[in-house]
Amino acid sequence: MLDRIGDRWTVLIVGILGNGDARFSELRRQVEGVSRKMLTQTLRGLERDGLVRRTVFPEVPVRVEYALTDAGRTLLEPLNALQEWSIAHMSDVAESQKTYDLAHQ
Repeated sequence: MLDRIGDRWTVLIVGILGNGDARFSELRRQVEGVSRKMLTQTLRGLERDGLVRRTVFPEVPVRVEYALTDAGRTLLEPLNALQEWSIAHMSDVAESQKTYDLAHQ
């Protein structure tokens, strides 16, 4: 489970879906650097885990939307806390990395 919720793409997708339902193409545009294959795999995994709901609308062309389930929405608060921590400590971590790298050259 930690592999799923700690995954880079999962964090970004859940964050986007926290703002509302989205189509595949919308997610692909908003998740910078994700390939079509990786987005598909991540969404399938999230759906399998019960964190994302996939809804197919019988239209021409077919429309598919993704949304967080109730369980998926419970991830928003801890992920937001991690994001806030990352922003607050980004410069400290960068400085530590720089110091470490200089000492281990």
